[in-house]
Amino acid sequence: MSENDETPGGNLPEYSVSEISGAIKRTLEGRFGRVRVRGEITELKRYPSGHVYLSLKDTGGKIAGVIWRGAVSRLGMVPENGVEVIATGRVSAYGDRSSYQLVIERMSFAGEGALLARIERLRQKLLAEGLFDAERKKALPFLPRCIGLVTSSRGAVLHDIVTTLSRRFPRPVLVWPVAVQGEGAASQIAAAITGFSAPGFPEALRPDLLIVARGGGSLEDLMAFNEEQVLRAVAACPIPLISAVGHETDTTLIDFVSDRRAPTPTAAAELAVPLRSEMVADLAHRAARLAGALSSQLQRARAGLDQVSARLPDLPALLETARFRLDERGDRLELALPMVASHARQRLMAVEGRMPSVAYFLGQKRSRLQLAGAALTGGMRHRMQQERAGFVHARLGTETLTARIGLDRARLTGIAGRLEAVSPEAVLARGYALVQDGRGRPVTTASGRPRGGTISLRFADGTRSGRLDPLGSDKEEQGDLGL
Repeated sequence: MSENDETPGGNLPEYSVSEISGAIKRTLEGRFGRVRVRGEITELKRYPSGHVYLSLKDTGGKIAGVIWRGAVSRLGMVPENGVEVIATGRVSAYGDRSSYQLVIERMSFAGEGALLARIERLRQKLLAEGLFDAERKKALPFLPRCIGLVTSSRGAVLHDIVTTLSRRFPRPVLVWPVAVQGEGAASQIAAAITGFSAPGFPEALRPDLLIVARGGGSLEDLMAFNEEQVLRAVAACPIPLISAVGHETDTTLIDFVSDRRAPTPTAAAELAVPLRSEMVADLAHRAARLAGALSSQLQRARAGLDQVSARLPDLPALLETARFRLDERGDRLELALPMVASHARQRLMAVEGRMPSVAYFLGQKRSRLQLAGAALTGGMRHRMQQERAGFVHARLGTETLTARIGLDRARLTGIAGRLEAVSPEAVLARGYALVQDGRGRPVTTASGRPRGGTISLRFADGTRSGRLDPLGSDKEEQGDLGL
C-alpha cells in the first residue's frame, strides 16, 4: 500500500456494510459449500423448537454449529457434550451480525476409539450397579406360548427368525417394528421392550419370551444397542429376553444385560424353541423304553406269580380230602348215637334200681314228726308245772322280800348323802362361782385371756355375764370385773 492509497481520493473501492457482509457470505458459502469438520462437542443446547445449537472445538479454535429440527432425526447419532465427532454440513454466514456457523446435516463419532471409550465407561457404570450379575438373569421358558420380536420390519432378520421358528416348532410371533440404527432408534427399542411388559398391554397377547434382534453392521450402526436407556429397559423387563445383535463376532452391551445372548438372529430362534422333530423322536424313544420297562415288570411279576403258585397246595385235592373225612365221621356218628343212647338208658335203669321208694321216705318223715310232737307236748306240760310251783313259793316268801328292800333303801340313802357333799351345787352355795368362756368351757387361769373377752359367772341362785379387763389393771386389783 502506497501513501497515495491512504489519501481520501485514493483508488481503493468503497463498500457498504451490507456489500462487504454479503461478499464475505458468498465467499464462505462458495468456498466451503460442503465440509466435514472434526472436533469435540461443547456448549450443547436443545431448544423447545427442536433446533440444537452447539460448538465444535479443538486445541486451536472453536466454531459454532446448528442442527435444524428437520435434520435431527436424520443425524445418525445423539450428540452429547464431550464427545469427539465428525460433523458433515455447510458453512453459512449470518451477515447481520458478521458471524458464521456450521449447519450440520450428518454426524458420526470420530473413529472407533472414541466409541469404544464411551462404551467402556458405560459398561463400568452398569457393572458397578450389578446389571450384569448372573443372579438376576431369568430362565428361558422351555416352550413359550407366544414370542415377542423387537426388530426392523424390513430386512432379512425378521424373515430368518420367523422361518427358523416355523421349521423348529411353530409358535405365534408378535412383532414390534422399530428402527435399529440412527437418531431415535434407541428410544424406539426401549419403548418396545417396555411396552411388551406394560400394565396396559393385553394379557392374552403378552409374550412369554422376547427377542431383540438386528443384522450385522459397523460399530456405529450398532450403537443403538449400547445406549443406556435401552440397557436399563432390558434390565427392568420382567419377561425373559434374548439379545441377537450383529454377527457372532459383534458384541454390544445389551448382550451383557439380557438373560441370554445369541450369536445371530437365527441362533436366537433356535434358543427360543426346541426342535419339534427331536422332541417327537425323544418322546418315541422314551415311550419305547417305557413299554420295554413295563413288559419287563410284567414278565418278572408273572414269573413271581408262577413261583408262588407252584408252592401253594392243590386246592381240589385239599377239598377232596376234607370231604372224605367229613363223610367218614358222619358215618361213625350215625353208628355211635344209638350206642350212646343205649348206654345212657342202662345207667338210668341201674340208678333207679338203687334208689329207695317214695313210701319209704314218707314213713321216715312221719315218724320223725310224731317224735317231735311228743317231745313238745311233754315240755309244755313240765313248764306249766314249774310256773305253778313258783307262784306258790312267791306267796310264801313275801315277808322276807320286804325286809331285804328296807336294807337296800338305807344303803342308797347313805350313798346319796356322800354324793351331795361333793356336788358343784353345794360348792356354789358356800360362796364360790363357776367361770366359763363364751363357749361354756371352764376358765381356770387369768393369763392368756383376751382383753374384753366375754365370760359367764354361775352362782348358786343364777348366772351373770361379764367382760375381762387387762391383766394387772387398777380395776382388776379393785375386783371390778366389768359385770
